[in-house]
Amino acid sequence: MSDQFNPNANHAQNAPAFFSAWDVHAYYGESYIVQGVTFNIHEGEILALLGRNGAGKTSTLRALARLDSPAVTHGEIWLDHKHLHTKTSYEAAVEGIALVPEDRRIIPGLTVEENLQLAQIVEPVGWSLDRLYDLFPRLRERRKQEGITLSGGEQQMLAIARALARDIKVLLLDEPYEGLAPVIVDEIEKTLRIIKEQGITTVLVEQNAVRALNLADRAVILDTGRVVYDGSAKEVLENEALRAEYLAI
Repeated sequence: MSDQFNPNANHAQNAPAFFSAWDVHAYYGESYIVQGVTFNIHEGEILALLGRNGAGKTSTLRALARLDSPAVTHGEIWLDHKHLHTKTSYEAAVEGIALVPEDRRIIPGLTVEENLQLAQIVEPVGWSLDRLYDLFPRLRERRKQEGITLSGGEQQMLAIARALARDIKVLLLDEPYEGLAPVIVDEIEKTLRIIKEQGITTVLVEQNAVRALNLADRAVILDTGRVVYDGSAKEVLENEALRAEYLAI
């Protein structure tokens, strides 16, 4: 796909970009996982970050969120003209990065409401509880229920709501549809469209590539830790050869 995307070009310098990764390299120990990833996201976009299993999608999300593992050894990450590549995960969160990991990390022993309240202990605070409950009526019904006893779909709603309880600019979602019934996926997608309308930028890693592409504005495809496609989601849906080569669909 070199005619469509040159991985050696510094696309992160192309304006206007709201969230940028430029030539990001990251390792788990000696394992070289993220191998020079570069892409831009405009404010309010939904970007589908796709690829086969082991392509480096989750590792890229973790690097963007500035988690300790994988360790970023080279490259730059920028959010709204502020650099994140020298910051810790906590500092990146304060700047507006929110990662919802695949396992959702609901805190045991706390109710739905307590999980949300805990997210708002430290400034900057985001959406109010009432606004979150309006977005997720099921959570209002279960607000006194222990979070880890919710269904998988409800736990995913809680994980997203907990991210929005902070004042965020970029939402990083890792496999939000995994294990969920299609009707629940529909609800999550409806929620992500509402979040987009509020101007929040979303990066979506998802094995259900067709669902992700139908939701997203743009797509970045990874293969063995490198970007092999950066363009419109619609083009990926229409390009059978591209999907077969890199997504096996």
